[in-house]
Amino acid sequence: MTPTDAAHATTPGSSLSLRAKNALDGLMPANRMPRPSPTRPRTAAALAAASVSAVLVLASCAPAPNPVSAPASESFVDELEAPWSIAFHGDAALVSERDSARVLEAGETGEVHEVAVIDGVEPGGEGGLLGLAVSDGELFTYFTAQGENRVERRTIVGDAGGLSLGPATVVIDGIPAAGNHNGGRIAFGPDGMLYVTTGDAGDRDSAQDLDALSGKILRLTPEGEVPADNPFDDSAVYSYGHRNPQGIAWDAEGGMYASEFGQDTWDELNVIEPGGNYGWPEVEGIADDGDYIDPVQQWRPETASPSGIAVTGSSIVIANLRGERLRTVPLDDLTAGTEQFVGEFGRLRDVVVGPGGDAWILTNNTDGRGDPSDGDDRILRLSLD
Repeated sequence: MTPTDAAHATTPGSSLSLRAKNALDGLMPANRMPRPSPTRPRTAAALAAASVSAVLVLASCAPAPNPVSAPASESFVDELEAPWSIAFHGDAALVSERDSARVLEAGETGEVHEVAVIDGVEPGGEGGLLGLAVSDGELFTYFTAQGENRVERRTIVGDAGGLSLGPATVVIDGIPAAGNHNGGRIAFGPDGMLYVTTGDAGDRDSAQDLDALSGKILRLTPEGEVPADNPFDDSAVYSYGHRNPQGIAWDAEGGMYASEFGQDTWDELNVIEPGGNYGWPEVEGIADDGDYIDPVQQWRPETASPSGIAVTGSSIVIANLRGERLRTVPLDDLTAGTEQFVGEFGRLRDVVVGPGGDAWILTNNTDGRGDPSDGDDRILRLSLD
């Protein structure tokens, strides 16, 4: 199957949602045929969020974001060291620390318990213990080891407040690593498959090489096997042409979204198609080139540097590092957006929706690039009611 054929192949559990398809259709060159997708009812809940200081004009294809009333936030866990990811095991929040290689359990009242220190982590630059994901009682970890990035899984043992981890099993290894551009976000899709974002690890051209694991979004079974319905035969590659994607999430209709660090010009929000080529390093941002899939939204790096993302009932929320803000993009208009908490909490690394429906936001001011305040880093909890 050629890359062009695969980009338009229909794979079970991976069709675009109607809203994602419509967004791509609005940017689709005339010679690119849209992929069909089913129509399903849209969830009605909305994220009531906005700037508590100033709403800035997006440097993107979108109109200026609209100010709305600000939600209340609660800081209930602090003194974290370069935290990177949050994942939930039942009601227990598990948090990774990049440089210490610790996995922590954060309780509802703010108490913190060390679950484990992950063996083999080699922190350095942007590398270390990065993404976490939970499935069927197992914790999946993405981390930088000696000369590579890898994903491992471990059984979660015990009850909330006293969790620990069993022995490690390798899911995938040999992912190129470097001082920067390690990707590192992992998540389970609605199809039960494990999705893994990888950066180009400083080798720009590898993002276009389908035989390389760098500069990709990978799709695997929880055991690390290549699913039979992946877009490329016997390959973990799900999409390619990425520089450094660090956020992935799905809407209720199965549409997949990813945030991506650009180089000097544009950061991106993309709708992910199986087999899609997102252009790096040939293009950055919206290129109007039929060989590549354009982002649905782009921003200047100084207002963005997007990392973790989450989908609420009707919106995508995006944590931004250099931009020091939470950005909200409505699912019914992927070219629009609002911004909130601009500069208030510093760098934001991850955002997830917790079991109770609140947004959990992870600050990242102790990673060597921020300006830590007393108590950093911390978890903020934001009501989405």
